[in-house]
Amino acid sequence: MDQYIKSSVLHYSRVTGILLLLLLISQPLWAHVVVGELEKMSGASAAWVYLKLGYRHILPLGFDHILFILSLFLLSPKLKPVLFQATAFTIAHSVTLGLAMYHVITPPARIVEPVIALSIMYVALENIFSPKLKTSRIGVVFLFGLVHGMGFAGALGQLGLPKNSYLISLIMFNVGVELGQLTVIITAYFLLARWFGDKPYYRKRVVIPLSVIIALIACYWTIQRLFF
Repeated sequence: MDQYIKSSVLHYSRVTGILLLLLLISQPLWAHVVVGELEKMSGASAAWVYLKLGYRHILPLGFDHILFILSLFLLSPKLKPVLFQATAFTIAHSVTLGLAMYHVITPPARIVEPVIALSIMYVALENIFSPKLKTSRIGVVFLFGLVHGMGFAGALGQLGLPKNSYLISLIMFNVGVELGQLTVIITAYFLLARWFGDKPYYRKRVVIPLSVIIALIACYWTIQRLFF
């Protein structure tokens, strides 16, 4: 029975890897899609529209951000550690998103996008070489969150914000992003952690194979964003 479970986990990891690679092929069409300028609208309508846009920027369009959240989740597949990391990430990207949208900072996309890819690769590699979650990861996640917030700002800047409800639209976009991230975390928990997180083979058959795939994808993105 135990051998059957191990075989099932290995098969699941392979299928997940194939899906990740298929998503990689379509990623240039998905990530940071320009939705277009939106016309002025009431505050309530704008709030709802930008909530959906923020969520959609993670699911399904933000494949790079999805992989970052999954990388955070894999090493310690319990809700409490990943929620601590997600909170640090949220605080950080909210700061830079707000600063960028109010033109306090103007981060260049040619630098931000490769660094986002590098942040994914770093966390995936840490999953491979570190047997347990370190407290220092909270600080690392916070720093990377600052960079990801600049990436969110670049996408939102392309969408535009209605002048008569600028702040509420910005806030609701950020809330939508958070809801998207929580969806990724909860989905990963019920698909992976609940069934396999406490198994002795979890690290060998789930964490390392999936982290290797994520690291390779992030390496490809880094080269693509630097030179193409």
